[in-house]
Amino acid sequence: MADLFGDDLPSSTAHDAPRDDAPLADRLRPRALDEVIGQDHLTGAEGAIGRMVAAGKMSSMVLWGPPGTGKTSIARLLADAVGMRFVAISAVFSGVADLKKAFAEADRMAKAGQRTLLFVDEIHRFNRAQQDGFLPFVERGTVTLVGATTENPSFELNAALLSRAQVLILHRLDAEALGRLLDRAEELEGPLPLTEGARSALIASADGDGRFLLNQAETLYNAKIDEPLDPAGLGQFLQRRVAVYDKDREGHYNLISALHKAVRGSDPQAALYYLARMLVAGEEPLYVLRRLVRMAVEDIGLADPQALHQCLAAKDAYEFLGSPEGELAIAQACLYVATAPKSNAAYKAQKAAWRSARETGSLMPPQNILNAPTKLMMEIGYGKGYTYDHEAEEGFSGDDYWPGEMEPQTYYEPVERGFEREIAKRIEYWQKLREDRENA
Repeated sequence: MADLFGDDLPSSTAHDAPRDDAPLADRLRPRALDEVIGQDHLTGAEGAIGRMVAAGKMSSMVLWGPPGTGKTSIARLLADAVGMRFVAISAVFSGVADLKKAFAEADRMAKAGQRTLLFVDEIHRFNRAQQDGFLPFVERGTVTLVGATTENPSFELNAALLSRAQVLILHRLDAEALGRLLDRAEELEGPLPLTEGARSALIASADGDGRFLLNQAETLYNAKIDEPLDPAGLGQFLQRRVAVYDKDREGHYNLISALHKAVRGSDPQAALYYLARMLVAGEEPLYVLRRLVRMAVEDIGLADPQALHQCLAAKDAYEFLGSPEGELAIAQACLYVATAPKSNAAYKAQKAAWRSARETGSLMPPQNILNAPTKLMMEIGYGKGYTYDHEAEEGFSGDDYWPGEMEPQTYYEPVERGFEREIAKRIEYWQKLREDRENA
């Protein structure tokens, strides 16, 4: 039976009301196209699907969009809206025999005056020959094909099939749309056991996937939680446990912690002492080298880019020389990182960028900086208006490279130490050029 967002394929009897014990997403599936959330650009009166329904005429199409955005629901409701017989198959589970059976049945129904909408989920998983098999039935009007895919049709579908089907792009569900889904869930099941902040965190965690959001909400309902969870409590409840370290080797971790902090504190003497403690005790040298590489990128970064090269060179030298000669290379790398200028700007920037990526999910970059290797991608605006920086004045266009729904962020802030002092000057220079051009 179909759920709200389309990974579980409906049968031709999918119009029946779901059981009371059905999953929450199934019970909340839309009953009409105007109940589909987040795809008004397609299902609204001025959208491609809305116009087809108003005219009572369907053309074959490919619904391209992320998971949990309503592809299956739209196809099922389209059939309802224009009085067509609805048949669904999945390219994951179906083969040539299934296709032949579906086409033969559609032929019989067509002779009886009943048109068939054939919904093919994961259509990109059919090979080229199987895709070609659709063509005569689509051309004769035996079936109106509605394919669903999460992959770029330009790369995954035959050109011949694409030429006979309109590609319609579904948007990932934004925070407002996901909030409306939760509103519907709460109308049916009652208030979620969440504070307002936790509710926002739950929406953000869905990354535009309505099904995932409702499944998480159902988990919360089933848990019978007494007190509302705050964001931290929600994260603890929904996330898997992380395995802890074995405490039988506490001394091992104490010493590597001491070595790391001595390097970070620019004390080469103490760093060398803890290095010696570990190697003399029989620690695996490659483990120590891995930790030195980490220190080079976490605590030094671009303040001295050579630190990373020194550590990797020490690893090569140790593997080439072996013990005990190769341990001198390890000591040299340790002394280099301990005496190098320190900066965790790259480390902080990476953490901030990763956090931002998790919070914002799958926002589309501006279309002008997207590659457009296919005709379809060019037609929908990919690459249009891109400025080639090498041809811009001073080799710098000053374009905005951020998604339209997101304000520009500052993750990396170089320190006034070592080579990062020069990097800071470059960033300041580019920012001034950008501001001058904006004010021109």
